[in-house]
Amino acid sequence: MTDKKQRPHYSPEVRERAVRMVMEHGGEYPSQWAAIVSIAGKIGCVPQTLHGWVAQAERDAGKRSGPST
Repeated sequence: MTDKKQRPHYSPEVRERAVRMVMEHGGEYPSQWAAIVSIAGKIGCVPQTLHGWVAQAERDAGKRSGPST
């Protein structure tokens, strides 16, 4: 038995929808982080998780430097 907490697994559809919500509604918030915090609460994940998904989506789209998937 390990002491690690089990992380919930989110389906690709949930991830895509959450990232899309940040991209589409980000202008309604004072910052991208504020949008991430709000939307993360709605889908049931921590903001850091959603931030990672958004950052990867931005890398994949060429909007942020780093390796794409």
